[in-house]
Amino acid sequence: MKLLGRLLRLTYCAGLSGQVIINFFCMDIIKAENITKRFTNHTALDDVSVSIPEGCIYGLLGPNGAGKTTLIRIINHITAPDSGTVTFDGHPLTADDVAHIGYLPEERGLYKKMKVGDQALFFAKLKGLRTREAMAELKIWFERFGIMDWWGKKVEELSKGMAQKVQFIVTVLHRPKLLIFDEPFSGFDPINAELLKNEILRLRDEGATVIFSTHNMESVETLCDNFTLINRSHNILSGNVAEIRRQMGRNHYRLSFQGEPQTLLDTLGDRIESYTMSKPELTDAGPIFNSEFSLKEGVAMRDFISTANDAVEIVTFDRALPSMNDIFIKTVEGYNAAHNISTTPDE
Repeated sequence: MKLLGRLLRLTYCAGLSGQVIINFFCMDIIKAENITKRFTNHTALDDVSVSIPEGCIYGLLGPNGAGKTTLIRIINHITAPDSGTVTFDGHPLTADDVAHIGYLPEERGLYKKMKVGDQALFFAKLKGLRTREAMAELKIWFERFGIMDWWGKKVEELSKGMAQKVQFIVTVLHRPKLLIFDEPFSGFDPINAELLKNEILRLRDEGATVIFSTHNMESVETLCDNFTLINRSHNILSGNVAEIRRQMGRNHYRLSFQGEPQTLLDTLGDRIESYTMSKPELTDAGPIFNSEFSLKEGVAMRDFISTANDAVEIVTFDRALPSMNDIFIKTVEGYNAAHNISTTPDE
């Protein structure tokens, strides 16, 4: 029964088919309800609620100064909310729960004069591991990352990316239930970023829940199952990544064609809300134009195809899902416009 429950939770949290049916089985490891946190002349979080399902990679997104870091600090028990509640694994969050959380902050915290191995062992003991157990775990991770020869080096001798690997190991070493990564790929080249991405996915598959805070929307698409977008201290959008992209792309289509672009635009007329058109791709059969169209509300896909087909020769047609970058910008700008906000704060 435990295995079945685990499989069900993973299936839901990975956003696979059947997620609505098995939503009931997916427990929340973190449930923050109606969180408000104020500082002098500034409200960092205003009645924010977030539910983070067990076994997911959960994106925590938002512009600089939106309130993400404050929420992370509340979950880490570094600071307390002025009002609202946080539950961890089904019970009110306490200081003891921090032992089950691994936190990799954006601002790294290794001691530069200390040797890598001694420092890793020091942090492992702080997190409750005995020396023999810590040494065994460290050997596994150092070999996995190919850094055994760094053991006797001082941190100040390492590059930013090398030090990042050490801090990542220290964060995950005690196998916490919840991992919080704040811009984890900062300082990594593409090869090591891919290595780290695969390790994060493996940790999720082994049962960890990951909160992933980043401004890199491409990594949100490839890593995150669910997300929350915080802007101006408010939760303005939450949901499953794939489902939100489908919902926001329901009137968005990609069309490649041969013919005159202006003829197509004139024929489609006021059916179009917006569009993009690339330069022609030269082929043996003639130039092919690649375009994307957002249709106005109420315009049927069948009507769009039929009308376009009267104007040009359609080569390919499919639904164009908006990128998370597009969703981020559109949602934040829409919120700001609705609330007469013209600037984005700095964090």
